[in-house]
Amino acid sequence: MKVIAFSQQSPQAIVDHPRPERLVSGNPQRTTWLHYENASKEFSSGIWASEPGSWRIEFGPNEEEFFSIIEGLARVHDENGGVVEVRAGEALVIPAGFKGQFEVVEPVKKYFVVLERNAG
Repeated sequence: MKVIAFSQQSPQAIVDHPRPERLVSGNPQRTTWLHYENASKEFSSGIWASEPGSWRIEFGPNEEEFFSIIEGLARVHDENGGVVEVRAGEALVIPAGFKGQFEVVEPVKKYFVVLERNAG
């Protein structure tokens, strides 16, 4: 076992776009650098970046995410019309079962931690 220092790693960039059926605006390129994933794949962390755009998100009943914005501006909209704006230096948690929309207003880069417990 050893400590994982992000600055001492060079993970391969994984590039994608939101699924077409979830797009609300734009077609932003998103890039993920996965710095750590445990053996059961229940816990992962890394750095994620996105161009401006907006898409619907839906977290499973066992999936939660903590993230901290490194640069840029994003908004998380819940399905009841509430909006939380996050910018560099701010962090938030998206709880299990969350449904809403993720909006990148200015290009974003964030540290993320995702916990997805197995249902069994």
